[in-house]
Amino acid sequence: TSAEMQNMKRRMEEEKSNLLKYDGEELIKKLLPIVDNFERAISMDDANLEDEVSKFLNGFKMIYGNLSDTLQGYEVIAMDILGKPFDPNTMNAVLVEEAVGVEPNMVIDVLQKGYTYKGKVIRYAMVKVSK
Repeated sequence: TSAEMQNMKRRMEEEKSNLLKYDGEELIKKLLPIVDNFERAISMDDANLEDEVSKFLNGFKMIYGNLSDTLQGYEVIAMDILGKPFDPNTMNAVLVEEAVGVEPNMVIDVLQKGYTYKGKVIRYAMVKVSK
């Protein structure tokens, strides 16, 4: 009975530790689509837009930079997977395409970034994989 109580106490401590470690995970998951939208807006700046629009997008870049820095401070890291082998533990293959000069099962395009939070995958990357 004593050993059973110790095991139960140990399991409860581990669960409590994990709850505290990943506190805020739901908030971060809700912020990631906002980060995606900022990245899409910023990518428009490459289209040689008018000065007014370009100035507006510079403001977006500053906000995006602050948001990215804040997320990195909380150990939210974007996965670097382009050109790497497909890993079903961190990625979802949504498209498969024949690619000349590329080995099979290699990531050839990232459709949506994947993120980890303190080493735990909180959003799988959506990728295009070579055939």
